[in-house]
Amino acid sequence: MGRVAATKAGWTAPSRARVARIRERLAGVYGVPSAAPHGDGLAELVLTVLSQSTNDRNRDVAFLRLRERFPAWEAVRDAPLEEVEEAIRPGGISKVKSARIQAILEAIGAGGRDLDLSWMVDAPVEESQRYLCALPGVGRKTAACVLLFAFGLRDVPVDTHVSRVGMRLGLLRDKAPFEELHDAMLALTAPGAELELHVNLLRHGRRTCHAQRPACGACALRRMCPSRAKLERGP
Repeated sequence: MGRVAATKAGWTAPSRARVARIRERLAGVYGVPSAAPHGDGLAELVLTVLSQSTNDRNRDVAFLRLRERFPAWEAVRDAPLEEVEEAIRPGGISKVKSARIQAILEAIGAGGRDLDLSWMVDAPVEESQRYLCALPGVGRKTAACVLLFAFGLRDVPVDTHVSRVGMRLGLLRDKAPFEELHDAMLALTAPGAELELHVNLLRHGRRTCHAQRPACGACALRRMCPSRAKLERGP
């Protein structure tokens, strides 16, 4: 990649060497995460919908309740909406999420197709991205979670933590739209490092680089952060 001139004025994409240094420093703090792809794209898709606007614990409780009540995805799709809503209530905003989950399942199964995403293992990533993002309420982050966590394919989810840390470190352009952030994040991530960089940036955002009052004094990336002076000075 090298130092590539950005298409947006006033910002330059980070060099490969800088990305490698940040990745190495994060790994020194948080280790190198490892998680084999679990192969269930539909479960990952529903789990990611349930994760919106809640914490991991509530998301997991909602998912387990849903699967206990409806062991087959066809049953989730065909159940009365209020029953799905009640099952996932611990995950928050259950009225919105239940309708979205059913709409997604209906779209995948349209025309009598199986409720199955395993074909993505052998499909071009771009084709799978387009398919997923055409589903009701599914964006690039959700699509990336399915492709990376379920199938180990080359995509990197960019959530609020990853985008915040990435922008503060100068890895991502400040205030860029999420479509651009996903493309930029994928471009700067070395093949094979997708899971590692996503997870460690997320961990850093949760534990140190908070949205409000980031712990800059305790940050292992303090000397590498171009936003440090502004953040330490405060508003």
